[in-house]
Amino acid sequence: MSKVIDRFLKYVSFDTISDPNSTSTPTTAHQLVLAKHLVEEMTELGIQNVQVDEFGYVYGLIPANVENAPKLGFISHMDTAPSMSGKDIKPRIVKNYDGGDIILNEDKKIVMKPTEFESLNNCIGLDLIVTDGTTLLGADDKAGIAEIMAMAEHLLSHPEIKHGEIKIGFTPDEEVGAGADHFNVKQFDADFAYTVDGGMLGEIEYENFNAAGVKLTVNGTNIHPGSAKGKMVNSLELCMEFYNMLPTFDKPQYTEGYEGFNHLDEMSGNVEQAHMEFIIRDHDMVKFEAKKQLFKDITAFLNKKYGESTFELDMSDSYFNMKEQILPHMHLIESAKKAMQDLDIEPLVIPIRGGTDGARLSFMGLPCPNLCTGGENFHGRFEYIPVQSMEKMVDVLLNIVNIYSEK
Repeated sequence: MSKVIDRFLKYVSFDTISDPNSTSTPTTAHQLVLAKHLVEEMTELGIQNVQVDEFGYVYGLIPANVENAPKLGFISHMDTAPSMSGKDIKPRIVKNYDGGDIILNEDKKIVMKPTEFESLNNCIGLDLIVTDGTTLLGADDKAGIAEIMAMAEHLLSHPEIKHGEIKIGFTPDEEVGAGADHFNVKQFDADFAYTVDGGMLGEIEYENFNAAGVKLTVNGTNIHPGSAKGKMVNSLELCMEFYNMLPTFDKPQYTEGYEGFNHLDEMSGNVEQAHMEFIIRDHDMVKFEAKKQLFKDITAFLNKKYGESTFELDMSDSYFNMKEQILPHMHLIESAKKAMQDLDIEPLVIPIRGGTDGARLSFMGLPCPNLCTGGENFHGRFEYIPVQSMEKMVDVLLNIVNIYSEK
């Protein structure tokens, strides 16, 4: 196996799930185990100024061997999504995929079918790394880490390759929206960077959702149902009333591309009190603000109907569309496209229907679009990544380094 695959299979053996309910940084202590392992690997490779800070962020530097080249950063995250277990991952490689169904787990009858996951139709003849169907794979984003590390190893073992300063950063907690919370942009000291955290081979992304989170508390009145007439206020029913006032087709299952959505993510409670959590997403800032205003308007309307403080709305912005921060630096997109085209990879510039560390970093003064890793079906049991895509992405990163060594 190639070095990038060896590294990837090693990294997915670490359980690094993040926790959205934790207030610590990192949100889970076991992310630090991988962080410390990466520090050891980076030091052994000869990467300089390697450290993991108090928050679990890993930094390193490959010094320049040419003058006047820009300082270029590459960033990936160490955590895996809390949507499914990332413990005891059992990856295997399906050699020379033939286009048929892939039995992930015969005992549990878990099968990945191209009729359900059309991207498999583009993978015939490739070697696919898959799960055993009981966990996610962790290609999001340990594939990115492996690709960056393989790039670094190649540069350090071939000192004749010219390059400027290469900055490397690995972050915790991206999957719970906290990956850039404590990223030290000043210490990282790059002119610009790329996150390596996308999906299928060829993807380049510099537009992402504007994002907000909503926590709604609904206060009712519980009383014995036998004597409830005129007295009971069922908070669960009020939740449904609120939900039904939102546009029916502004939901994830009805949207694609640049279309935004409101998504009910969690709901719990009883007659006395209930809780709903939503996420709001839109690429367009005007539409994004309108979606947020709708939540405020519904809250005001229902409080007027049922009494003040029946509905308590807590809304906060999460991140914003990085497009306006990248537009002055479109050379980043053009360089990535050229790096792919030189390898006969068709660039696919698409909007992210989600967020990325790069969005927040771009607003922190570090222009940072996102590159693919080659993976598919992130966050679930059907996640997979072609071996050949990971190997090509290492070459893409090296091409980008070469392009900027000549600037």
